[in-house]
Amino acid sequence: MKHIFTLSLFFYALSLSVCAQVTDARGYIVQVGDALPALNLTLTDGRQVTPDDLKGKVVLIQFTASWCGVCRKEMPHLEKEVWLKYKDHPDFFMVGIDLDEPLNKVISFGESVGITYPLALDPGGKHFYQFAAQNSGVTRNILSDRDGNIMMLTRLFEEEEFNQMTAELAKQLE
Repeated sequence: MKHIFTLSLFFYALSLSVCAQVTDARGYIVQVGDALPALNLTLTDGRQVTPDDLKGKVVLIQFTASWCGVCRKEMPHLEKEVWLKYKDHPDFFMVGIDLDEPLNKVISFGESVGITYPLALDPGGKHFYQFAAQNSGVTRNILSDRDGNIMMLTRLFEEEEFNQMTAELAKQLE
């Protein structure tokens, strides 16, 4: 009986540790107000982006993938309403991070959608899984302020939420 109790206690503790990764209803691990996780990115042109490159900047991260129809729908809006408007602002950084696809596919994906903002590689989803849980869907935007704190998290492409995000971005870059 003692062994059954010990074994039950072990499995209960194990289940708690497995479930310790708390997510919101949209699969986010991070929350508004959290510090932006450290990102060391490799862009499709070979440039490296480090956390130091993001200090003091308003940062917009878009998670995407070539197979994602919602991403393909959202990307032209990000290009026109965000990137082309703010790309030369000294306090702004934007990047699309492509979930676990090879370089040649990411490059052709960007070209096929007609975007000019930088895309980064995410082998194995290393960056994505700092923000979102496994199997939680790729279409996401993360907006952080100049202090590196997450201000907004979006999921999918909903016009009202997108407009809120672009309004907040404009406010931050005034």
